[in-house]
Amino acid sequence: MGDKANTHPGAAGRATAADHPASVRNVVLVGHSGSGKTTLVEALALTAGAVNRAGRVEDGTSVSDYDEIEHRQQRSVQLSLVPVDWGGYKINLLDTPGYADFVGELRAGLRAADAALFVVSAADGIDGATRMVWDECAAVGMPRAIVITHLEAARSDFEDMTRTCAAAFGGDDPDAVLPLYLPLRGEQGPDGHAPVTGLVGLLSQRVYDYTSGERKESEPGAEQLPSIEDARNRLIEGIIAESEDETLMDRYLGGEDIDVKTLVEDLERAVARGVFHPVLAAAPAAEGARQGIGTVELLELITGGFPTPLERAAPVVSTPGGKARAISACDPDGPLVAEVVKTASDPYVGRVSLVRVFSGTLRPDETVHVSGHGLADRGHEDHDVDERIGALSAPFGKQQRALTHCIAGDLACVAKLNRAETGDTLSAKDDPLLMAPWDMPDPLLPLAIQAHSKADEDKLSQGLSRLVAEDPTMRLEQNQDTHQVVLWCLGEAHADVALERLRSRYGVQVDVVAHKVSLRETFAGKSAGRGRHVKQSGGHGQYAICEIEVEPLPGGSGIEFVDKVVGGAVPRQFIPSVEKGVRAQAARGVAAGYPLIDVRVTLLDGKAHSVDSSDAAFQTAGALALREASADARIHLLEPVAEVQVLVGDDYVGAVMSDLSGRRGRVVGTEQAPGKRTLVRAEVPEIEIGRYAVDLRSLSHGTARFSRRYARHEPMPAQIGERIREQAQKA
Repeated sequence: MGDKANTHPGAAGRATAADHPASVRNVVLVGHSGSGKTTLVEALALTAGAVNRAGRVEDGTSVSDYDEIEHRQQRSVQLSLVPVDWGGYKINLLDTPGYADFVGELRAGLRAADAALFVVSAADGIDGATRMVWDECAAVGMPRAIVITHLEAARSDFEDMTRTCAAAFGGDDPDAVLPLYLPLRGEQGPDGHAPVTGLVGLLSQRVYDYTSGERKESEPGAEQLPSIEDARNRLIEGIIAESEDETLMDRYLGGEDIDVKTLVEDLERAVARGVFHPVLAAAPAAEGARQGIGTVELLELITGGFPTPLERAAPVVSTPGGKARAISACDPDGPLVAEVVKTASDPYVGRVSLVRVFSGTLRPDETVHVSGHGLADRGHEDHDVDERIGALSAPFGKQQRALTHCIAGDLACVAKLNRAETGDTLSAKDDPLLMAPWDMPDPLLPLAIQAHSKADEDKLSQGLSRLVAEDPTMRLEQNQDTHQVVLWCLGEAHADVALERLRSRYGVQVDVVAHKVSLRETFAGKSAGRGRHVKQSGGHGQYAICEIEVEPLPGGSGIEFVDKVVGGAVPRQFIPSVEKGVRAQAARGVAAGYPLIDVRVTLLDGKAHSVDSSDAAFQTAGALALREASADARIHLLEPVAEVQVLVGDDYVGAVMSDLSGRRGRVVGTEQAPGKRTLVRAEVPEIEIGRYAVDLRSLSHGTARFSRRYARHEPMPAQIGERIREQAQKA
C-alpha cells in the first residue's frame, strides 16, 4: 500500500495471461449511478499505463463504457472487465452499472470478484441500494474498501463523508471503517472551494503530491503533523483492534511505538479477512497528467490488501445428475470448473462469453462440457452439450487481446460457445460438472411486445432467445391465455435496453402493447339454457337439442360436467359431444371473451334424430346452450390476485401499506426483519401491480424489494368488470 513508504512499482499496463493465482486480483466496483465508477476505472487504467492520457484505448473509445447504448444513455448498462498489469500483478477490474435496473450485471460482477471497491460520491452521499449491496457482501464475508470521489464538488468534505461511511457501513463497529489517507487541498478558487492536490498517508506520515501530473513523495511540513495526529491514532487503534496478534494492543497501550511495517502487514491481513474496511480518496487528474490523484494508493491497496483467488473457498459443485463433488480451491492443475458470468453478441465473432475459472486451466481450441440447469422458469431450457471453444482473449474496450490460456482464479473471454448462456458451467468433456447458480433478482415488470412487421415476426423468436440467453434477469413468457409475448424486466431502463438491443443487434423492430392479465369468468348463480341446432336445408341435415343447468362452484373447481339424462333422450354416444361443446365454449368465454371456470354444467334433457344427429351437431348444441344460459345470468369477471411480500425499511412501511391499500390490496400481516426493515405481506389484484416494480422503487427511494406469487382468481368490483366488458365489446 502507499503507506509502505516506497515508490510505486513500474506498470506494464496491458494485461496478459496470469501464470499463478497468487498474482491475480479480481475486484468489482460497486456504487450508485453517477458515483464515478467508470471514471475511476479509466483513471486506474491510465496510472497502470493501459490507456492514453485522455483515458481512452487506441480507437478512442472508453476502456469501460464502449457500448453504443451506453454512449447514447450516458451511463453504464452492462458489466465490463478491464484487466491491467501493475507491479507484477494482473488486476481484473469489474465495472458494474449503478442503476437499479441492471442489478443482474452487478450480481455477475460480485460472483466473478474476490473483493469489492465501494465508490461513494462526496456530492451525493450513500443511497439505500448501495447499503443493501454492502450488507450482501458482509453476509458472505467479501473484503471491501471504500473510495470517496467527487471531492472537487463544491462543499464536498472528506472528513464528513468518512463519518457517514462509518455510520452506514460500520454497523456495530464504526472503527472498522477508517481513512488511510487525508486529502490535501490547494488554494481556494473563486467559488471558495479548494481543489485536491494530493494525499497525506496516516501511517507513514508522508505527503503524496500529484500537482506535477505524477505522484511525488515528500516529508510533511511541521504545520501538517498536528492536523493528522488524531486521525492517525484512531487508525492505528482500529488496525490493532483487528490484529491477530493479541499482544499488540497491550504493547500499544503501554506506550510502545508500533513499527509501521507491522501495522501495514496487520492492516493488509484485516482487509483480506473482510474485518477492516479502509477509506481512500480519488480525484480527477490534472489535464495531461499521467496519474489520477489517489490511483497509485488504490492499486497498492488492491495488490497488497485484497485477497488472492487462492483465499476464496471452492465453489459448490456437483455432477449434472446432482451428485456432490468436492474440488480443491483454485488449483490450476485440478479438474476444469469455470462459469459464464456474462454473454454478449459481437457482430464479427458471434457470441462471446466472459468466464471466471475456479479450477483447472482453460485453453483455446479444446472441447468442453457446457451445462446449464435451474433457469427453466425464465425461458432457459436445461442443457448439457459438448462444444469446442474458440479463441481466448482479454477484453480492453472494444478490442480483444489474445491469451494463450486462462488459469484458475483468472477471467477471460471465450469465443464461439454457441450454446453457452450466462450462469452456465464449463468443465472437462470427460468429467462434466455443474456449479450451483447464484441468486438473481426476479424480473417483475412486464413488457408485452409484438413484431412490427412480417419480416420482424420471422426474426423475433431468435432475437428474444438470444436476449434472454445473455441476461438471466429477463424472463420470456408466451402467455397462453392472453396470447401475448411478454418480456419480464427489472425496470423501465432495463426494458428500454432490451428493445434497443433487439433493434440494433438482432435487427428486430417490435411494438410495445398494453399488457393483459389473465381474467376469467364465472356464473354468479344458477341458470338454465337450451341449445337447439337444427338444419334441414338440402342434403344431410343436422339435428341436436340439449338442455342444461349451470351453477357456480367454489374457486379452483374448474369445469364439472354432469350427465342426468334419463330415458335416452340424448343417445349415449353423443353425451361426450355435448361436454366437448360446452368445454370449448367455456374456453372461449361467455361474456367478455375470457375462459369460464368454477361451474357445474348438468345435462338434463335433449332430443336427437335417427339420421341427422351427429357428433358435430351436439357439440354445437352444447355451446349454444351454455351461451343461452349466460344470457340470463349474472356473470362475474374474475381477476388474478397475487400474494405480495414487500421488504422495506421501517421509515417507509406506512407509505407502502397506504399505497397497497390504494391498489385494492389487503395487508394480511407484517413482521420485523433484520436491518431495521419490515416484511409486509398483502394480497393485491395483479391488474393493479403491473408497474409496481417502478412505483415501489420511487416510493422507497430504491430501498425496498418485493416478490409476487399467484394466489387465486376472485370477483373484481362490478364497476371495473363492466368497464372491461364494454372494452371487449368495442374490440
